Amino acid sequence: MYPLVPHGGLSGDPQPDLRNVATSAALQSAGERAEETVMNCRYGPDPDQYAELHIAERGQLGVAVVIHGGFWRAAYDASLGREMASDLLGRGWTTYNVEYRRVGKGGGWPTTLQDVSDAIDLLSELDLDLSRVVAIGHSAGGHLATWAAGRAALPLAAPGSSPRVSLTGVVSQAGVLDLRTGAARSVGGTAIPDLLGGRPDEVPEHYDWADPIARVPLPVPVVCVHSRADESVPIAQSEAYVAAARAAGGAAELVEFDGDHMAHVDPTSTAWAAVVAALPQFLNS
Repeated sequence: MYPLVPHGGLSGDPQPDLRNVATSAALQSAGERAEETVMNCRYGPDPDQYAELHIAERGQLGVAVVIHGGFWRAAYDASLGREMASDLLGRGWTTYNVEYRRVGKGGGWPTTLQDVSDAIDLLSELDLDLSRVVAIGHSAGGHLATWAAGRAALPLAAPGSSPRVSLTGVVSQAGVLDLRTGAARSVGGTAIPDLLGGRPDEVPEHYDWADPIARVPLPVPVVCVHSRADESVPIAQSEAYVAAARAAGGAAELVEFDGDHMAHVDPTSTAWAAVVAALPQFLNS
């Protein structure tokens, strides 16, 4: 289960003007980390419409979009992604830790999906090399990361259609990737119907547009990191997705590790080591 975490975004946030980007001075991090430029990027007027961008001055491998989990609920926020983003920055990735409106605080259908789309598309307005943009998401964030990689195939009426930034790879950490099955089996309790505004028989179009397994194959590789001991999101979610993606001709693989659901957000865990080991393949694409 997720621990309760404080919510509220960054202290000292600028006024939430649409598309405002506030930049601080370059900071020197501890240890071997290169200098970085820290930016609080706002992609909308709501206090939760922001992303934390850390630009490494040297050794940039690409942009890592980090999307936190928490079953899309307001009790969980971007602080869950900060340690992962920090570790990636130290490895030479520019990091983009995304916050979004969540169920219980302005999120749900279609807001949550549109927020993640708008946050990723804001990268096109920044002075960044976007030839490699890899999304890394945990749990509900794994759903959002994998879904975002398939936005180009969405109909115009769907939230997130017509992307301005294309992802070049995805790592799903215990992602919720088969929403119809997840809703039927109460993965996260009522989390999936709460996100989509009903059950599959009530809002079938929402599931058609939001379900990653409905969009296979993706045009980019997907790595699913999952544990058989996970009691929050069963590994069957990743197994079903990988099987469907491969059957459709997509590039997808499942990497198993020993640990629980929250091991994914610990940069010292074997779960995170599996993520780090998967990243070099995206550098060759």
